[in-house]
Amino acid sequence: MNPATKQRSTLQAIAVFEAVKGLAALAGLIGILDLLHHDVRAVAMTLIGRFGLNPEAQYPSLLLHYADLLPNTDLHMLVALGSAYIAIRFLEAAGLWLSKAWGEYLGAFSGGIYIPFEVVHLIHELSWVNACVVALNAAIVAYLVHALWQRQTQKAQP
Repeated sequence: MNPATKQRSTLQAIAVFEAVKGLAALAGLIGILDLLHHDVRAVAMTLIGRFGLNPEAQYPSLLLHYADLLPNTDLHMLVALGSAYIAIRFLEAAGLWLSKAWGEYLGAFSGGIYIPFEVVHLIHELSWVNACVVALNAAIVAYLVHALWQRQTQKAQP
């Protein structure tokens, strides 16, 4: 496989990953909007009970905390932020799939924004999952920056 084909395949793999993140966010937003028509705390308690979890444990108590916050959430702001995130993920995926420079810039920028927050989260809560998230995001950003650098180098050559 020649380098250009390999780079295109890698960019398309990243594009699929970003599109999946956009679809997951869309599903999550739809799920949250659907929950607004229910007693969210009761749904969370049923879920916790179904899996035999302790409501006082870290994650179940966090779920209950957010279940209590959801009914008082600014719905317009939630939809606006969720829609913006979803649109950016899909736009980035399209740009990367088509091997556009703007897609690489958008991917490097939007992925790079999260790295400091992910590192802080990793420091406070050291786990393999958090380490993998940081490593994967850093690798994607590094690859996109490298692709942009190659694009600029090729442009500068006569």
